[in-house]
Amino acid sequence: MQLQYCLILAAALFCIGIYGLITSRNAVRVLMSIELLLNAVNLNLMGFSNFLDPAEIKGQVFAVFVITVAAAEAAVGLAIILTIYRNRETTDMEQFNLLKW
Repeated sequence: MQLQYCLILAAALFCIGIYGLITSRNAVRVLMSIELLLNAVNLNLMGFSNFLDPAEIKGQVFAVFVITVAAAEAAVGLAIILTIYRNRETTDMEQFNLLKW
């Protein structure tokens, strides 16, 4: 697989994630958009690792670390969203004003 195809796919995923992050008011959709951004970064890591030095697995190791951080972020984010949903009964980002003074 050529590097250009991998970079085009990663750029498309990144743009979709940024669009979802900017336009979405639903907290779960925001978390899904962040996951798309992280997956685009993983594709870049894998593509450049395969392109620069196919014998070593540095990009794959970094991708595993990113996946681990993404899983922790999703777990903590969903726990916070569920707690806010129980108190406010909405997942609208505009109504999350619990931290305002």
